Amino acid sequence: MIKPYFLKFMEEVKNKFNPREYMEMAVKVMKDSIQEPRKDKVSPNVGAVLVKSDGSIETACRGELREGDHAEFTLLERKNRSEKLDEAVLFSTLEPCAPGARKPPKLSCSERIVNARIKKVWIGIEDPDPAVDRKGIKYLQDHGVEVEIFDSDFQSIIRDANKQFIYEAEERAKNTQEVTQEFFLTDKEKIELKSNIDDLSEKDIKNFIQKANLGVEPNSKEFYKTFIQLGLLRKKDNEIFPTGLGLLLFGIRPQLVFPNALIRATFKTAGRHDDIDTIEGPLINQADEIKQWFEKKMDKQIIRSSPERKFIYDYPIDVFLEAIINAIVHRDYDIDGAPIYFEINDDAIIIKSPGLPVSPLKLEQMQRFNAPSLSRNPQIMYVFDQLGLVEQRGLGFQTIKELPKKYGLPLPIVGFEEPYLIFTFPRNRDSERKISANQKIEKLTDEELVGYDYARLRGEFSRKEYELHFKFDTKKAERHLKRMVELGLILRKGSGPGTYYEVVTT
Repeated sequence: MIKPYFLKFMEEVKNKFNPREYMEMAVKVMKDSIQEPRKDKVSPNVGAVLVKSDGSIETACRGELREGDHAEFTLLERKNRSEKLDEAVLFSTLEPCAPGARKPPKLSCSERIVNARIKKVWIGIEDPDPAVDRKGIKYLQDHGVEVEIFDSDFQSIIRDANKQFIYEAEERAKNTQEVTQEFFLTDKEKIELKSNIDDLSEKDIKNFIQKANLGVEPNSKEFYKTFIQLGLLRKKDNEIFPTGLGLLLFGIRPQLVFPNALIRATFKTAGRHDDIDTIEGPLINQADEIKQWFEKKMDKQIIRSSPERKFIYDYPIDVFLEAIINAIVHRDYDIDGAPIYFEINDDAIIIKSPGLPVSPLKLEQMQRFNAPSLSRNPQIMYVFDQLGLVEQRGLGFQTIKELPKKYGLPLPIVGFEEPYLIFTFPRNRDSERKISANQKIEKLTDEELVGYDYARLRGEFSRKEYELHFKFDTKKAERHLKRMVELGLILRKGSGPGTYYEVVTT
């Protein structure tokens, strides 16, 4: 029989476990990484922290004990080979390499972690090579290891410390080499036998080659090798076929094979019939076509003070573009019969994207706009990045988070209705009250609604932070916070100087 005092002790240990403390420790250790003495490439700076079940902690960095040794290898094989690591938790600033990443008989770090029976792994950033990205994470998850991602502020530090490595890794993705790995995130990485090379748009491929500086000629031997390396083509029986991803990105009419890979756009306004259009074709063109549709439908004003003819749209186009391109890049293309839905009406702009946030990201992180950076479709993300269609990795939600301060507009309402992740962007504060599922916000003034947006972005904050952010006096800040607490929108926690507020996720 387990004694009550032991249960109480274990609960206290659980409550004291602060992941950010170990994230910070791993980032600090990362900075001690030792570069390999080679001129052809830069090795990554990686830090790892092992928290054992008895509470003891051990750390390692890349190259700490031997040149080129991975931080996870150093921890598990060099320092703890004879230790029992069941129930241990590992923090690593870089995604552990996946099976096939190392030459046999060497095991990948993800395989070593599974073999060591590590219970949970926290990962800083994913592998920057789009052919490897998320495969180490998926291997861990498929073998029962729980995975979480570092907070976005630590991700920024890790990326900054590995700028050259990330650049070189993305460039290596273009190199012509044989691909032997058969470990897939999605069936769309496999050969699409319903298509052939002639189904790809030569014009779009040429544009991509130029913008990505691939330095190959279409239909050349180097072209085929490069596109195979990028996972856009594959070879079968000495014949080359597009993969599902290659067809989605560059197909002339990919919807003949993937009928759900399109956008259903609807414009609704009072007193008029719904205006419905379908945006299809290759994914790389859908972003521009839906932008043109948006510009055509949205009301706009001419800026006459400018020497060139410019327009201001009733809703900021940069926010819309970030949201719709995120939907195209990160949606789940394996969900049959589920296109992206995009709607403009008098009260809101609505984007419905198939699929929950990719594991281990959570809906609650999306609702608080603090989700770490992690791509469901690394190859699609890579192509869009090379074409200049997406923001730099790690800057997700940045434009959206600026809505209240930069444009005086409400934050979107984020929800999920099977199978869709839904972003609803109210067009003004009155619309926000009208369409929100949380009827309590109807009782907030416009000024208090702006304060509630701050609470949603912060998650946790003190009265002093709220006061300083808005430059309110103490009484006004307390009045706002008291009102939100009374309505059950935020919770008051702690006491005395340690009092803080926490937003209630709906």
